[in-house]
Amino acid sequence: MKKYLLIGGAGFIGINFADALLSRGDEVTVFDNFSRKGTEININWLKSAYKRGLVVVRGDIRSDFEILKKLAEEHDVIHHLAAQVAVTTSTANPREDFEINALGTFNVLEAVRLSKRKPMLIYASTNKVYGGMDEVKIAEKKDKYDYKDIEGISEKQPLDFHSPYGCSKGAGDQYVRDYSRIYGLKTVVMRQSCIYGPHQFGVEDQGWVAWFIIATILGKDITIYGNGKQVRDVLHVRDLFELWDIAEKNATRSSGKAYNVGGGPKESTSLLAFLAYLEKISGNKIPLKFSDWRPGDQPVYISDISKVKKDLGWKPATKKEKGFTELYEWALKNKEVLRKALS
Repeated sequence: MKKYLLIGGAGFIGINFADALLSRGDEVTVFDNFSRKGTEININWLKSAYKRGLVVVRGDIRSDFEILKKLAEEHDVIHHLAAQVAVTTSTANPREDFEINALGTFNVLEAVRLSKRKPMLIYASTNKVYGGMDEVKIAEKKDKYDYKDIEGISEKQPLDFHSPYGCSKGAGDQYVRDYSRIYGLKTVVMRQSCIYGPHQFGVEDQGWVAWFIIATILGKDITIYGNGKQVRDVLHVRDLFELWDIAEKNATRSSGKAYNVGGGPKESTSLLAFLAYLEKISGNKIPLKFSDWRPGDQPVYISDISKVKKDLGWKPATKKEKGFTELYEWALKNKEVLRKALS
């Protein structure tokens, strides 16, 4: 049995991970400020499912440093998931974005550095640290964008922070790596692509897989920013947990590393292809609106996951069609909860 601290643990990734950890007998502390829609619903669901092993701490990584220091002394593994997660929000309020993603991550790292326990830290980064990747050649096809000369983006791709969100997450990404080099902390950076799964209260600005499903079920308007040919690789949340477990168990090999994490080329889809599949499983024609491209949007991003496969022996197990259908069924079952939470 281990003690896990999930910072930002009431979001959809954290709540699913907490469920997995508690179900196998580990102890979990969820630290969250509950500012995001759906987090209160998520934590109430978790509390109803587990009467033992769960502790919930309300706090903010920007201001509650003393609480973070205390928690770092009490836990074996920390997963840092707290973040401002939308590019659009970061451009509207760059100071808040910086304070949450850069300063907040610095506070987490300092809490770990100053602790005697020195827990392992796994940081949820983003593919946005690579920016627009203007030098990568892209082909526009009938229904999607694709790379001309490569299958996916590897960790050798130069960092090029684009948008305040890219800058703030990128700063956190590099701080986490450097604290491993300079202070010998056990840290791993996961540059995650599009993660999806149950308990995801997706909105238009973030969590597009869940948002399109929720909008379809609730009859809300769907706007495509650009032409819909944008391509992303997608990864089911349970496959992400498997990787986190493997990285933790192989800390000697994974510490100090940064990994591109996603479904890879086989589990990629364009927005238009996803919506076509959603029409199939819902049995409804989905009306679409189109608008201008949003700042910092990449026409295509597909993770090259060969490094993490080689180092840790991990690869995704959930096929996107199965994962999409599971998420649709969860959202349909929780239709009124979603309507209330996102109203």
